[in-house]
Amino acid sequence: MEKEDKRVNTPITKAAVKQLQVGDLISIYGVVYTGRDAALPQLVQSIQKGENLIELEGAVIMHTAVSPAGISPTTSNKEEIEENIAPLSKAGVRMHVGKGALSEKTVQALKKYNSVFVVTPPAAALLTSKVISKKVILFEKEGMEAMHCLHVVGLPGIVVIAHGESIYNLED
Repeated sequence: MEKEDKRVNTPITKAAVKQLQVGDLISIYGVVYTGRDAALPQLVQSIQKGENLIELEGAVIMHTAVSPAGISPTTSNKEEIEENIAPLSKAGVRMHVGKGALSEKTVQALKKYNSVFVVTPPAAALLTSKVISKKVILFEKEGMEAMHCLHVVGLPGIVVIAHGESIYNLED
């Protein structure tokens, strides 16, 4: 029997996160912010200074650049990205979208801050077809790695880390 996608609307509520389970197929609708190696550390630094550059409560951040070729997830366990997942979750980000396994420390931080990690297929044409608008919102000097605000309809993903469980650590 084929599993049906769960629709996830942004901003994501804490109650909606609690309903998500490892292995759930999801479709994201609404605003998704982008950020990776260059932008995420700057965003965390601004939060630590008490600056509120964008509304993060209920936010989704996708680990990607935005280029003329489109969007596609980058590896989320790179130090410049993974070390920022916990402070961003603490600040209200409910969903991080990328690819790759994350450390146990990050799995537990996601649990503590009621956030999840989702992987999405690294297929730029498919993902880009789900974007209905985009604009640079922060760190414009970073070029394609600047933070963008995307409006998406049906961005696909699979929940791989939720509530202290990781698909990468499950026993057969």
